[in-house]
Amino acid sequence: LTLPQFVQLMDNFVGEDISLPTVKRLTAFIKGEYKQTKEEKKIQLEKVHHMSHMAQRKQLLEALFEKWDSNARGFLDLKEVVAVLSRFKGGMGKVALMKAKEQLCSRYPQLSRVGKLSPRAFQTFLELIASEFNGNEDETIDNLVKFLTTRVEKSDTESLQSSIRRKWLQDIQQAAETGGTNMEPVYKAVFKALSQDMEAHGDNKRISAYIALLEENQLSPEQGQALLRYVACTADDAPYVLNQVLHRDMKGVSFAAIDQGQPIYVPRVQLHGNIHFWNSDRPVEERKGSLLVLPLRDARWRVFGILGLDTLQDQCETSIFLTHEITFYEGVCHAFSKAYHHICMQESVLQVAVTALDWLHPRTPSIHTVTTYLVAPGKDKNYALYNMITTDNTGQKEIHSSPAVLLREENLLRDYLFKCTDSSEVTLTSIHGEHHIAVPLHDLSRETLGIFDISIGQHKKLPPEEQKDLQKMLKMAQAACSEILQRCLEETEPTHVLEAERVANVRHAGILFHRFMLQELRECV
Repeated sequence: LTLPQFVQLMDNFVGEDISLPTVKRLTAFIKGEYKQTKEEKKIQLEKVHHMSHMAQRKQLLEALFEKWDSNARGFLDLKEVVAVLSRFKGGMGKVALMKAKEQLCSRYPQLSRVGKLSPRAFQTFLELIASEFNGNEDETIDNLVKFLTTRVEKSDTESLQSSIRRKWLQDIQQAAETGGTNMEPVYKAVFKALSQDMEAHGDNKRISAYIALLEENQLSPEQGQALLRYVACTADDAPYVLNQVLHRDMKGVSFAAIDQGQPIYVPRVQLHGNIHFWNSDRPVEERKGSLLVLPLRDARWRVFGILGLDTLQDQCETSIFLTHEITFYEGVCHAFSKAYHHICMQESVLQVAVTALDWLHPRTPSIHTVTTYLVAPGKDKNYALYNMITTDNTGQKEIHSSPAVLLREENLLRDYLFKCTDSSEVTLTSIHGEHHIAVPLHDLSRETLGIFDISIGQHKKLPPEEQKDLQKMLKMAQAACSEILQRCLEETEPTHVLEAERVANVRHAGILFHRFMLQELRECV
Protein backbone atom coordinates (compact mmCIF):
# COMPACT_ATOMS: atom_id res chain seq x y z
CA LEU A 1 0.00 0.00 0.00
CA THR A 2 1.15 3.53 -0.74
CA LEU A 3 0.66 6.19 1.93
CA PRO A 4 -2.55 7.64 0.35
CA GLN A 5 -3.94 4.10 -0.06
CA PHE A 6 -3.21 3.22 3.58
CA VAL A 7 -4.81 6.45 4.83
CA GLN A 8 -7.89 5.84 2.64
CA LEU A 9 -8.19 2.25 3.82
CA MET A 10 -8.14 3.40 7.47
CA ASP A 11 -10.54 6.23 6.72
CA ASN A 12 -13.04 3.80 5.15
CA PHE A 13 -12.60 1.39 8.06
CA VAL A 14 -13.27 3.87 10.90
CA GLY A 15 -16.06 5.80 9.17
CA GLU A 16 -17.04 9.43 9.78
CA ASP A 17 -18.52 9.46 13.30
CA ILE A 18 -15.67 7.82 15.21
CA SER A 19 -14.22 9.62 18.22
CA LEU A 20 -10.58 10.74 18.49
CA PRO A 21 -9.80 8.42 21.46
CA THR A 22 -11.02 5.45 19.40
CA VAL A 23 -8.78 6.49 16.49
CA LYS A 24 -5.81 6.68 18.89
CA ARG A 25 -6.57 3.22 20.27
CA LEU A 26 -6.80 1.82 16.71
CA THR A 27 -3.47 3.45 15.82
CA ALA A 28 -1.81 1.99 18.92
CA PHE A 29 -3.31 -1.43 18.13
CA ILE A 30 -1.96 -1.43 14.56
CA LYS A 31 1.48 -0.26 15.71
CA GLY A 32 1.58 -3.06 18.26
CA GLU A 33 0.16 -5.85 16.13
CA TYR A 34 1.69 -5.18 12.71
CA LYS A 35 4.79 -7.30 12.43
CA GLN A 36 7.00 -8.15 9.49
CA THR A 37 9.37 -11.11 9.47
CA LYS A 38 12.93 -10.72 8.20
CA GLU A 39 12.03 -12.86 5.19
CA GLU A 40 8.99 -10.68 4.37
CA LYS A 41 11.08 -7.54 4.75
CA LYS A 42 13.78 -8.98 2.50
CA ILE A 43 11.23 -9.94 -0.19
CA GLN A 44 9.65 -6.47 0.00
CA LEU A 45 13.02 -4.72 -0.31
CA GLU A 46 13.98 -6.93 -3.26
CA LYS A 47 10.68 -6.11 -4.96
CA VAL A 48 11.17 -2.36 -4.40
CA HIS A 49 14.76 -2.59 -5.66
CA HIS A 50 13.68 -4.52 -8.77
CA MET A 51 10.90 -2.01 -9.56
CA SER A 52 13.29 0.91 -9.10
CA HIS A 53 15.92 -0.80 -11.25
CA MET A 54 13.44 -1.49 -14.08
CA ALA A 55 12.15 2.10 -13.94
CA GLN A 56 15.73 3.42 -14.21
CA ARG A 57 16.45 1.10 -17.14
CA LYS A 58 13.28 2.23 -18.92
CA GLN A 59 14.23 5.88 -18.36
CA LEU A 60 17.77 5.25 -19.65
CA LEU A 61 16.56 3.52 -22.82
CA GLU A 62 13.89 6.15 -23.45
CA ALA A 63 16.57 8.87 -23.24
CA LEU A 64 18.71 6.90 -25.70
CA PHE A 65 15.77 6.50 -28.08
CA GLU A 66 15.07 10.24 -27.89
CA LYS A 67 18.73 11.03 -28.63
CA TRP A 68 18.62 8.86 -31.75
CA ASP A 69 15.16 10.11 -32.74
CA SER A 70 16.30 13.74 -32.88
CA ASN A 71 13.35 14.76 -35.10
CA ALA A 72 10.77 13.17 -32.75
CA ARG A 73 9.34 11.00 -35.53
CA GLY A 74 8.44 8.37 -32.94
CA PHE A 75 10.36 5.58 -34.63
CA LEU A 76 13.87 4.49 -35.65
CA ASP A 77 14.82 2.67 -38.83
CA LEU A 78 15.54 -0.97 -37.96
CA LYS A 79 18.17 -1.32 -40.70
CA GLU A 80 20.08 1.70 -39.42
CA VAL A 81 20.05 0.45 -35.81
CA VAL A 82 21.14 -3.06 -36.88
CA ALA A 83 23.95 -1.63 -39.04
CA VAL A 84 25.35 0.31 -36.07
CA LEU A 85 24.88 -2.55 -33.58
CA SER A 86 26.72 -4.95 -35.90
CA ARG A 87 29.90 -3.07 -34.91
CA PHE A 88 29.27 -3.54 -31.17
CA LYS A 89 32.33 -5.15 -29.49
CA GLY A 90 34.17 -5.09 -32.79
CA GLY A 91 31.47 -7.13 -34.53
CA MET A 92 31.77 -10.04 -32.08
CA GLY A 93 28.07 -9.90 -31.25
CA LYS A 94 26.66 -10.40 -34.77
CA VAL A 95 25.23 -13.84 -33.93
CA ALA A 96 23.54 -12.45 -30.80
CA LEU A 97 22.24 -9.53 -32.87
CA MET A 98 20.69 -11.76 -35.55
CA LYS A 99 19.08 -14.04 -32.93
CA ALA A 100 17.65 -11.02 -31.13
CA LYS A 101 16.35 -9.55 -34.40
CA GLU A 102 14.63 -12.85 -35.24
CA GLN A 103 12.93 -12.95 -31.82
CA LEU A 104 11.96 -9.29 -32.14
CA CYS A 105 10.31 -9.80 -35.55
CA SER A 106 8.46 -12.78 -34.11
CA ARG A 107 7.14 -10.61 -31.27
CA TYR A 108 6.34 -7.63 -33.52
CA PRO A 109 5.27 -9.14 -36.89
CA GLN A 110 4.82 -5.74 -38.59
CA LEU A 111 8.56 -5.08 -38.23
CA SER A 112 9.33 -7.31 -41.20
CA ARG A 113 6.95 -5.19 -43.28
CA VAL A 114 7.63 -1.61 -42.11
CA GLY A 115 11.14 -1.86 -40.62
CA LYS A 116 10.42 0.78 -37.96
CA LEU A 117 11.20 0.53 -34.23
CA SER A 118 8.87 2.12 -31.71
CA PRO A 119 10.29 3.08 -28.26
CA ARG A 120 8.92 -0.18 -26.79
CA ALA A 121 10.29 -2.31 -29.63
CA PHE A 122 13.67 -0.56 -29.36
CA GLN A 123 13.86 -1.30 -25.63
CA THR A 124 12.82 -4.91 -26.21
CA PHE A 125 15.45 -5.25 -28.95
CA LEU A 126 18.31 -4.12 -26.70
CA GLU A 127 17.11 -6.38 -23.87
CA LEU A 128 16.96 -9.36 -26.26
CA ILE A 129 20.50 -8.62 -27.49
CA ALA A 130 21.78 -8.36 -23.89
CA SER A 131 20.14 -11.68 -22.99
CA GLU A 132 22.09 -13.40 -25.80
CA PHE A 133 25.47 -12.42 -24.34
CA ASN A 134 27.17 -14.30 -21.52
CA GLY A 135 27.63 -12.44 -18.25
CA ASN A 136 25.64 -9.74 -16.45
CA GLU A 137 22.68 -8.50 -18.50
CA ASP A 138 22.66 -5.05 -16.85
CA GLU A 139 26.33 -4.50 -17.68
CA THR A 140 25.69 -5.50 -21.29
CA ILE A 141 22.78 -3.06 -21.57
CA ASP A 142 24.92 -0.29 -20.05
CA ASN A 143 27.64 -1.05 -22.61
CA LEU A 144 25.08 -1.05 -25.44
CA VAL A 145 23.73 2.33 -24.28
CA LYS A 146 27.24 3.83 -24.09
CA PHE A 147 28.10 2.43 -27.52
CA LEU A 148 24.92 3.74 -29.17
CA THR A 149 25.19 7.12 -27.44
CA THR A 150 28.62 7.74 -28.96
CA ARG A 151 27.25 7.01 -32.43
CA VAL A 152 24.95 10.07 -32.38
CA GLU A 153 26.48 13.49 -32.84
CA LYS A 154 24.55 16.74 -33.09
CA SER A 155 25.70 20.33 -33.30
CA ASP A 156 24.46 22.89 -30.76
CA THR A 157 22.19 24.36 -33.45
CA GLU A 158 20.65 20.95 -34.22
CA SER A 159 20.18 20.25 -30.51
CA LEU A 160 18.41 23.57 -29.98
CA GLN A 161 16.20 23.03 -33.02
CA SER A 162 15.30 19.54 -31.79
CA SER A 163 14.49 20.83 -28.29
CA ILE A 164 12.21 23.60 -29.63
CA ARG A 165 10.40 21.21 -31.95
CA ARG A 166 9.84 18.67 -29.17
CA LYS A 167 8.16 21.37 -27.08
CA TRP A 168 5.73 22.11 -29.94
CA LEU A 169 4.98 18.41 -30.35
CA GLN A 170 4.35 18.06 -26.61
CA ASP A 171 1.76 20.84 -26.89
CA ILE A 172 -0.21 18.60 -29.28
CA GLN A 173 -0.35 15.80 -26.68
CA GLN A 174 -1.24 18.27 -23.93
CA ALA A 175 -4.14 19.54 -26.04
CA ALA A 176 -5.49 15.97 -26.20
CA GLU A 177 -5.08 15.39 -22.46
CA THR A 178 -6.81 18.61 -21.42
CA GLY A 179 -9.49 18.86 -24.12
CA GLY A 180 -12.12 16.56 -22.60
CA THR A 181 -12.43 14.33 -25.74
CA ASN A 182 -12.66 17.42 -27.98
CA MET A 183 -10.49 17.15 -31.11
CA GLU A 184 -10.57 20.87 -31.99
CA PRO A 185 -7.74 21.87 -29.58
CA VAL A 186 -5.62 19.07 -31.06
CA TYR A 187 -6.16 20.30 -34.63
CA LYS A 188 -5.28 23.85 -33.54
CA ALA A 189 -2.12 22.63 -31.79
CA VAL A 190 -1.04 20.75 -34.95
CA PHE A 191 -1.44 23.79 -37.20
CA LYS A 192 0.22 26.03 -34.61
CA ALA A 193 3.25 23.69 -34.49
CA LEU A 194 3.50 23.74 -38.30
CA SER A 195 3.18 27.54 -38.40
CA GLN A 196 5.77 28.09 -35.63
CA ASP A 197 8.26 25.77 -37.33
CA MET A 198 7.76 27.51 -40.64
CA GLU A 199 8.54 30.87 -39.00
CA ALA A 200 11.57 29.56 -37.07
CA HIS A 201 13.10 27.04 -39.47
CA GLY A 202 11.27 27.25 -42.82
CA ASP A 203 12.12 30.68 -44.28
CA ASN A 204 8.63 31.92 -43.40
CA LYS A 205 7.05 29.98 -46.25
CA ARG A 206 3.29 30.49 -46.44
CA ILE A 207 1.70 27.07 -46.23
CA SER A 208 -1.70 25.44 -46.26
CA ALA A 209 -2.22 22.33 -44.10
CA TYR A 210 -5.04 19.85 -43.75
CA ILE A 211 -5.90 16.59 -42.03
CA ALA A 212 -8.08 13.93 -43.65
CA LEU A 213 -9.20 10.70 -41.99
CA LEU A 214 -10.17 7.43 -43.63
CA GLU A 215 -13.81 6.37 -43.46
CA GLU A 216 -15.75 3.43 -44.83
CA ASN A 217 -17.45 4.44 -48.07
CA GLN A 218 -21.04 3.39 -47.46
CA LEU A 219 -22.80 5.66 -49.97
CA SER A 220 -20.79 4.97 -53.12
CA PRO A 221 -18.63 1.83 -52.69
CA GLU A 222 -18.14 1.69 -56.46
CA GLN A 223 -15.72 4.63 -55.96
CA GLY A 224 -13.65 2.59 -53.52
CA GLN A 225 -14.20 0.90 -50.15
CA ALA A 226 -12.68 3.83 -48.25
CA LEU A 227 -12.80 7.60 -48.59
CA LEU A 228 -10.84 10.48 -47.09
CA ARG A 229 -12.82 13.12 -45.20
CA TYR A 230 -11.06 16.43 -44.54
CA VAL A 231 -11.76 17.11 -40.86
CA ALA A 232 -9.46 20.08 -40.26
CA CYS A 233 -7.41 22.64 -42.17
CA THR A 234 -5.73 26.02 -41.88
CA ALA A 235 -8.22 28.90 -41.62
CA ASP A 236 -7.78 30.35 -45.14
CA ASP A 237 -8.55 26.98 -46.73
CA ALA A 238 -11.67 26.17 -44.71
CA PRO A 239 -14.20 27.39 -47.34
CA TYR A 240 -12.69 25.06 -49.94
CA VAL A 241 -11.33 22.06 -47.99
CA LEU A 242 -13.18 21.51 -44.71
CA ASN A 243 -15.58 18.51 -44.80
CA GLN A 244 -14.67 17.71 -48.40
CA VAL A 245 -14.43 14.05 -49.40
CA LEU A 246 -11.76 12.52 -51.62
CA HIS A 247 -12.51 9.20 -53.36
CA ARG A 248 -10.02 6.79 -54.91
CA ASP A 249 -11.27 7.50 -58.43
CA MET A 250 -10.57 11.24 -58.08
CA LYS A 251 -7.31 12.99 -58.91
CA GLY A 252 -4.73 13.15 -56.12
CA VAL A 253 -1.73 11.44 -54.51
CA SER A 254 -3.22 10.93 -51.03
CA PHE A 255 -4.30 7.34 -51.60
CA ALA A 256 -0.87 6.56 -53.05
CA ALA A 257 0.69 7.82 -49.78
CA ILE A 258 -1.76 5.62 -47.85
CA ASP A 259 -1.07 2.52 -49.95
CA GLN A 260 2.70 2.97 -49.83
CA GLY A 261 2.77 4.04 -46.18
CA GLN A 262 5.36 6.67 -47.11
CA PRO A 263 5.35 10.47 -47.58
CA ILE A 264 4.81 11.60 -51.17
CA TYR A 265 6.46 14.85 -52.18
CA VAL A 266 5.55 16.76 -55.31
CA PRO A 267 8.04 19.69 -55.74
CA ARG A 268 6.05 21.27 -58.59
CA VAL A 269 2.34 20.56 -58.68
CA GLN A 270 1.92 22.33 -62.03
CA LEU A 271 4.04 19.65 -63.72
CA HIS A 272 2.52 16.59 -62.02
CA GLY A 273 -0.80 16.14 -63.80
CA ASN A 274 -2.56 14.17 -61.02
CA ILE A 275 -3.19 16.77 -58.30
CA HIS A 276 -6.67 17.54 -56.97
CA PHE A 277 -7.19 21.29 -56.43
CA TRP A 278 -10.02 21.97 -53.99
CA ASN A 279 -10.09 25.70 -54.69
CA SER A 280 -11.55 25.76 -58.19
CA ASP A 281 -11.58 29.59 -58.07
CA ARG A 282 -7.78 29.71 -58.25
CA PRO A 283 -6.68 30.39 -61.87
CA VAL A 284 -4.72 27.61 -63.55
CA GLU A 285 -1.66 29.83 -63.96
CA GLU A 286 -1.57 30.36 -60.16
CA ARG A 287 -1.65 26.65 -59.34
CA LYS A 288 2.06 26.52 -58.61
CA GLY A 289 4.00 25.30 -55.60
CA SER A 290 5.00 22.19 -53.67
CA LEU A 291 2.78 19.51 -52.15
CA LEU A 292 3.62 17.03 -49.40
CA VAL A 293 1.29 14.22 -48.23
CA LEU A 294 2.23 12.17 -45.17
CA PRO A 295 0.37 9.06 -43.93
CA LEU A 296 -0.99 9.00 -40.37
CA ARG A 297 -0.32 5.63 -38.69
CA ASP A 298 -1.50 4.00 -35.47
CA ALA A 299 0.57 1.88 -33.04
CA ARG A 300 0.18 -1.18 -35.31
CA TRP A 301 1.37 0.85 -38.33
CA ARG A 302 -2.04 0.86 -39.98
CA VAL A 303 -2.70 4.07 -41.92
CA PHE A 304 -5.83 5.91 -40.74
CA GLY A 305 -5.50 9.22 -42.60
CA ILE A 306 -3.15 11.83 -44.04
CA LEU A 307 -1.53 15.14 -43.18
CA GLY A 308 -1.13 17.34 -46.23
CA LEU A 309 0.87 20.55 -46.73
CA ASP A 310 1.32 22.78 -49.77
CA THR A 311 2.86 26.14 -50.69
CA LEU A 312 0.30 27.19 -53.32
CA GLN A 313 -0.39 30.42 -51.39
CA ASP A 314 3.30 31.35 -51.25
CA GLN A 315 4.32 34.04 -53.71
CA CYS A 316 7.75 32.50 -54.25
CA GLU A 317 7.49 29.90 -56.99
CA THR A 318 10.59 28.07 -55.81
CA SER A 319 9.22 27.32 -52.32
CA ILE A 320 10.10 23.73 -51.52
CA PHE A 321 10.09 21.48 -48.43
CA LEU A 322 13.58 20.61 -47.19
CA THR A 323 14.55 17.24 -45.72
CA HIS A 324 14.71 18.50 -42.11
CA GLU A 325 11.21 19.97 -42.53
CA ILE A 326 9.78 16.71 -43.87
CA THR A 327 11.25 14.71 -40.98
CA PHE A 328 9.72 17.22 -38.53
CA TYR A 329 6.34 16.79 -40.23
CA GLU A 330 6.69 13.05 -39.66
CA GLY A 331 7.11 13.94 -35.99
CA VAL A 332 3.93 16.02 -36.18
CA CYS A 333 2.13 13.00 -37.68
CA HIS A 334 3.35 10.83 -34.81
CA ALA A 335 2.30 13.42 -32.20
CA PHE A 336 -1.11 13.79 -33.82
CA SER A 337 -1.58 10.02 -33.93
CA LYS A 338 -0.82 9.73 -30.21
CA ALA A 339 -3.19 12.60 -29.42
CA TYR A 340 -5.95 11.27 -31.69
CA HIS A 341 -5.78 7.78 -30.22
CA HIS A 342 -5.66 9.16 -26.67
CA ILE A 343 -9.00 10.84 -27.33
CA CYS A 344 -10.31 7.66 -29.01
CA MET A 345 -9.29 5.77 -25.86
CA GLN A 346 -11.14 8.24 -23.65
CA GLU A 347 -14.24 8.02 -25.86
CA SER A 348 -14.07 4.23 -25.61
CA VAL A 349 -13.82 4.40 -21.81
CA LEU A 350 -16.86 6.69 -21.73
CA GLN A 351 -18.73 4.30 -24.03
CA VAL A 352 -17.98 1.50 -21.56
CA ALA A 353 -19.25 3.74 -18.74
CA VAL A 354 -22.50 4.48 -20.61
CA THR A 355 -23.10 0.77 -21.29
CA ALA A 356 -22.27 -0.14 -17.70
CA LEU A 357 -24.64 2.50 -16.30
CA ASP A 358 -27.42 1.33 -18.64
CA TRP A 359 -26.96 -2.19 -17.28
CA LEU A 360 -26.85 -0.99 -13.66
CA HIS A 361 -29.83 1.38 -13.55
CA PRO A 362 -32.78 -1.09 -13.57
CA ARG A 363 -31.00 -3.26 -10.96
CA THR A 364 -30.20 -0.54 -8.38
CA PRO A 365 -33.22 1.71 -7.61
CA SER A 366 -31.50 2.92 -4.41
CA ILE A 367 -28.83 4.77 -6.40
CA HIS A 368 -29.86 8.41 -6.89
CA THR A 369 -27.23 9.75 -9.29
CA VAL A 370 -23.94 8.69 -10.86
CA THR A 371 -21.41 11.23 -12.14
CA THR A 372 -18.55 9.98 -14.29
CA TYR A 373 -15.27 11.91 -14.28
CA LEU A 374 -12.08 11.63 -16.32
CA VAL A 375 -8.74 12.59 -14.79
CA ALA A 376 -6.58 15.02 -16.81
CA PRO A 377 -3.32 16.89 -16.16
CA GLY A 378 -3.74 20.36 -14.71
CA LYS A 379 -1.40 23.28 -14.05
CA ASP A 380 1.77 23.03 -11.95
CA LYS A 381 1.81 19.22 -11.93
CA ASN A 382 -1.66 19.10 -10.38
CA TYR A 383 -4.58 17.36 -12.06
CA ALA A 384 -8.17 18.21 -12.89
CA LEU A 385 -11.38 16.19 -12.97
CA TYR A 386 -13.62 16.53 -16.02
CA ASN A 387 -17.34 15.94 -15.44
CA MET A 388 -18.16 13.85 -18.54
CA ILE A 389 -21.44 12.03 -17.82
CA THR A 390 -24.28 12.75 -15.38
CA THR A 391 -26.93 10.07 -14.77
CA ASP A 392 -30.08 10.77 -12.70
CA ASN A 393 -32.40 8.39 -10.83
CA THR A 394 -34.54 7.84 -13.94
CA GLY A 395 -31.55 6.51 -15.86
CA GLN A 396 -31.40 9.59 -18.10
CA LYS A 397 -27.84 10.49 -19.03
CA GLU A 398 -26.32 13.79 -20.05
CA ILE A 399 -23.00 13.47 -21.87
CA HIS A 400 -21.15 16.78 -21.65
CA SER A 401 -19.38 17.94 -24.80
CA SER A 402 -17.99 20.91 -22.84
CA PRO A 403 -17.41 19.31 -19.44
CA ALA A 404 -17.11 21.24 -16.18
CA VAL A 405 -13.55 21.13 -14.84
CA LEU A 406 -12.99 20.50 -11.12
CA LEU A 407 -9.80 21.71 -9.43
CA ARG A 408 -8.94 20.60 -5.91
CA GLU A 409 -8.45 24.06 -4.40
CA GLU A 410 -11.81 25.24 -5.75
CA ASN A 411 -13.90 22.22 -4.65
CA LEU A 412 -13.35 21.52 -0.96
CA LEU A 413 -16.71 19.73 -0.63
CA ARG A 414 -15.65 17.33 -3.37
CA ASP A 415 -12.25 16.63 -1.84
CA TYR A 416 -13.30 12.97 -1.54
CA LEU A 417 -13.02 12.73 -5.35
CA PHE A 418 -9.40 13.89 -5.19
CA LYS A 419 -8.67 11.51 -2.31
CA CYS A 420 -10.09 8.72 -4.47
CA THR A 421 -7.81 9.83 -7.33
CA ASP A 422 -4.73 10.07 -5.09
CA SER A 423 -5.19 6.65 -3.50
CA SER A 424 -6.86 4.92 -6.46
CA GLU A 425 -9.12 3.28 -3.87
CA VAL A 426 -12.85 3.41 -3.12
CA THR A 427 -13.71 6.48 -1.01
CA LEU A 428 -16.83 6.88 1.15
CA THR A 429 -18.19 10.20 2.39
CA SER A 430 -21.34 12.07 3.39
CA ILE A 431 -22.16 15.61 2.25
CA HIS A 432 -25.13 17.32 3.89
CA GLY A 433 -26.59 13.92 4.75
CA GLU A 434 -26.14 12.54 1.21
CA HIS A 435 -23.87 9.49 1.06
CA HIS A 436 -21.40 9.08 -1.78
CA ILE A 437 -19.29 6.15 -2.99
CA ALA A 438 -16.39 7.27 -5.21
CA VAL A 439 -14.97 4.35 -7.20
CA PRO A 440 -11.82 4.69 -9.36
CA LEU A 441 -11.25 3.23 -12.81
CA HIS A 442 -7.57 2.27 -13.05
CA ASP A 443 -5.15 2.44 -15.92
CA LEU A 444 -2.61 -0.35 -16.48
CA SER A 445 -0.29 1.12 -13.81
CA ARG A 446 -3.15 1.29 -11.28
CA GLU A 447 -3.20 5.07 -11.54
CA THR A 448 -6.66 6.63 -11.56
CA LEU A 449 -8.06 7.09 -15.06
CA GLY A 450 -11.64 8.02 -14.16
CA ILE A 451 -14.12 8.02 -11.29
CA PHE A 452 -17.72 6.91 -10.76
CA ASP A 453 -19.22 9.22 -8.10
CA ILE A 454 -22.25 7.25 -6.89
CA SER A 455 -24.83 9.00 -4.69
CA ILE A 456 -27.09 6.73 -2.60
CA GLY A 457 -28.98 9.55 -0.87
CA GLN A 458 -29.86 9.04 2.80
CA HIS A 459 -28.94 5.33 2.74
CA LYS A 460 -25.66 4.53 4.46
CA LYS A 461 -25.27 1.47 2.28
CA LEU A 462 -27.05 -0.31 -0.58
CA PRO A 463 -29.27 -3.37 -0.07
CA PRO A 464 -27.22 -6.60 -0.46
CA GLU A 465 -28.51 -7.51 -3.94
CA GLU A 466 -27.98 -3.99 -5.27
CA GLN A 467 -24.49 -3.90 -3.74
CA LYS A 468 -23.71 -7.20 -5.46
CA ASP A 469 -24.87 -5.86 -8.84
CA LEU A 470 -22.89 -2.64 -8.35
CA GLN A 471 -19.73 -4.63 -7.61
CA LYS A 472 -20.33 -6.79 -10.67
CA MET A 473 -20.79 -3.72 -12.88
CA LEU A 474 -17.63 -2.09 -11.54
CA LYS A 475 -15.62 -5.28 -12.06
CA MET A 476 -16.75 -5.64 -15.69
CA ALA A 477 -16.27 -1.93 -16.45
CA GLN A 478 -12.71 -2.12 -15.12
CA ALA A 479 -11.99 -5.26 -17.15
CA ALA A 480 -13.30 -3.59 -20.32
CA CYS A 481 -11.26 -0.42 -19.69
CA SER A 482 -8.10 -2.46 -19.08
CA GLU A 483 -8.69 -4.27 -22.39
CA ILE A 484 -9.07 -0.93 -24.21
CA LEU A 485 -5.86 0.42 -22.68
CA GLN A 486 -3.98 -2.77 -23.51
CA ARG A 487 -5.10 -2.55 -27.13
CA CYS A 488 -3.88 1.06 -27.30
CA LEU A 489 -0.45 -0.03 -26.04
CA GLU A 490 0.03 -3.19 -28.04
CA GLU A 491 1.70 -3.20 -31.41
CA THR A 492 0.19 -6.59 -32.31
CA GLU A 493 -3.33 -7.41 -33.45
CA PRO A 494 -5.92 -7.59 -30.62
CA THR A 495 -7.76 -10.79 -29.76
CA HIS A 496 -11.50 -10.71 -30.44
CA VAL A 497 -13.82 -12.95 -28.46
CA LEU A 498 -17.23 -11.92 -29.76
CA GLU A 499 -17.94 -11.64 -33.49
CA ALA A 500 -19.47 -8.21 -32.86
CA GLU A 501 -16.05 -6.94 -31.78
CA ARG A 502 -14.60 -7.67 -35.21
CA VAL A 503 -16.94 -5.23 -36.93
CA ALA A 504 -17.23 -2.65 -34.14
CA ASN A 505 -15.27 0.59 -34.34
CA VAL A 506 -13.91 2.60 -31.43
CA ARG A 507 -17.35 4.00 -30.62
CA HIS A 508 -18.76 0.55 -29.91
CA ALA A 509 -16.41 -0.21 -27.03
CA GLY A 510 -19.46 -0.90 -24.87
CA ILE A 511 -19.59 -4.35 -26.47
CA LEU A 512 -16.53 -5.19 -24.37
CA PHE A 513 -18.56 -4.70 -21.18
CA HIS A 514 -21.10 -7.30 -22.32
CA ARG A 515 -18.31 -9.61 -23.44
CA PHE A 516 -16.79 -9.71 -19.95
CA MET A 517 -20.25 -10.11 -18.41
CA LEU A 518 -20.89 -13.06 -20.73
CA GLN A 519 -17.51 -14.61 -19.96
CA GLU A 520 -18.18 -14.46 -16.22
CA LEU A 521 -21.61 -16.01 -16.75
CA ARG A 522 -20.01 -18.87 -18.71
CA GLU A 523 -17.52 -19.45 -15.90
CA CYS A 524 -20.32 -19.60 -13.34
CA VAL A 525 -22.38 -22.14 -15.32
